Amino acid sequence: MLQLKPLLHGSADLQAPRASSLRAPKATSNPSETQRVYDEIFDAAMDRRLLPGAKLTEATLCSIFDCSRGTVRAALAQLAHDKIVMIEPNRGAYVWQAAPKEVRDVFAMRRALERLTIDQLVVLEDLDARLQALDDMVAREQQAYEHGDRISWLRLSNAFHVELARVLDNQVLTEMLSGLCARTTLIIALGDGPEGSACSYVEHRDILNHIRQRDASSARAAMDHHLQDCEHRMEAPSDEAADPWSAFSVRR
Repeated sequence: MLQLKPLLHGSADLQAPRASSLRAPKATSNPSETQRVYDEIFDAAMDRRLLPGAKLTEATLCSIFDCSRGTVRAALAQLAHDKIVMIEPNRGAYVWQAAPKEVRDVFAMRRALERLTIDQLVVLEDLDARLQALDDMVAREQQAYEHGDRISWLRLSNAFHVELARVLDNQVLTEMLSGLCARTTLIIALGDGPEGSACSYVEHRDILNHIRQRDASSARAAMDHHLQDCEHRMEAPSDEAADPWSAFSVRR
């Protein structure tokens, strides 16, 4: 029987939140079976252990997660609703892979929502106090990168943008930006090299400094540069077929 082995990457000391915890901040300690399978697949995709285009076979997922086919189908349906998985008639489920127009559309909306977030942040009276947690997150992001902890670094780098929106205590904005961040992660995953976004923590710190100074114009420019760098850095995806089961340390 196939077994799911523990993830051997990511340091608990760095408090790098799993991407699924950002999508469902109020999740209980005892999630349903469907939520458990959803979270595992979602996190594997966000950690880039599971790449876009990888085929997700129901029978194998049932073996990996020791669950029913109905549970797997429900999890895949929810992932498809959230644009993390594509389900094609007579072909099955695949990790979502963006078409060229979708890439442009996703990044355009990311820039618009990030600018909106910045504009609302710079007018907060207690701005310094609210940004302290973000300062700590960027410090942990730098530490993860310098120690070669790629999983923690990726998680913290992605969490920065969601947490920046969460500072505003606007759940709708946070949910929208979280969804776009997830899709952006999948877009970047295909073309990003091992050293990709090596200076993300530098750019994040720069953005925070401009926001703290209430310089919305400079903060927006820094954010635009940050996102454009992500969009333009991508190279042509590899022709090598993705092996989805390696994401779960599965022996076949």
